[in-house]
Amino acid sequence: MGWKEAFGDAMKELEAIRQQLTRLDDPTVGLTALHGDVTQSRLKILEQLQAGVTGLREENREVRRRQDRMISDLNETRGELRQLLDLVDVLRPFVPSEGIGDTSGEGTQARPEATAQPPEPEAGHGSSASAESHPSVSTDTDSQGGTMENTGHRPQPESGEDQDLVLKRAIEAAYQATGPSTGQSSAATPHASAGAEDPQVAHGVLLLKAAGVASAELIAHRDTWEWLAALAVDHSHFRTPPSVEDIKEGRVQTVLSGRSLIALLIELWNTRSTATPLQGDWALAMTTYNRIAAELTDVTGQGQTIRIVLDDGLPQDSGD
Repeated sequence: MGWKEAFGDAMKELEAIRQQLTRLDDPTVGLTALHGDVTQSRLKILEQLQAGVTGLREENREVRRRQDRMISDLNETRGELRQLLDLVDVLRPFVPSEGIGDTSGEGTQARPEATAQPPEPEAGHGSSASAESHPSVSTDTDSQGGTMENTGHRPQPESGEDQDLVLKRAIEAAYQATGPSTGQSSAATPHASAGAEDPQVAHGVLLLKAAGVASAELIAHRDTWEWLAALAVDHSHFRTPPSVEDIKEGRVQTVLSGRSLIALLIELWNTRSTATPLQGDWALAMTTYNRIAAELTDVTGQGQTIRIVLDDGLPQDSGD
């Protein structure tokens, strides 16, 4: 009889298991309920992840905005430093002339030094004042009895606006003397007077000539073009050309507007002045600036295309 009892117990256990299995079909406690719980948990996790990702994206945007502001502030600071450097170069020629006038006070003793002074303004802005003061030099000299430097500098107030006005007038006078209307004689003038001309005046004349250019064709190696574009891209007047055409052997050809040419000249001028000598930036800035200057010097106002070639292996008149 013992086996009957064991069989009965086994049947009871099977019945209990059967009842438990039937409960799985119940939507409140079965697999359906478990599936719902898993789905809800998944949705909650996705919501939390989405909220975290949204927060990170907003933080990244804020960081980028701060970086843009920092870059803008740095560019403004760099521009102010360059202005200060230019102002130092402008005021440097005034120091020896004022020292001589204050200590001696005699025009007869200052005259010999004035004859030896003109070669020095190449480092600064002194010759622009003498170029500007040609119409009134005789009257100022007679009234003061001083040197050429005193007649060019002393009547002028020492404010930055007056210095800028003198420089502008000197540049305008030089530009009118070497303008396109003078024909081929204007092409030789900057080269002939390069040793005696104020560098800032010559630079200003180039900017005025670039302002009159509609478009200038530039041919260079792609590496050189990328350096030039990166140098001038932060300038407010530089515009990236709509197309840069690959030609052969790594060279590229593009067209710059006169406005972009002005920006490129300014950045090359600043880099040439601030870069360390015998380094790559200095060499690239010097060569490119001189090539552009040579092309702008030869402008005759006859509608020809300005063509700047940074390839000594490529003929100037080649159609590549």
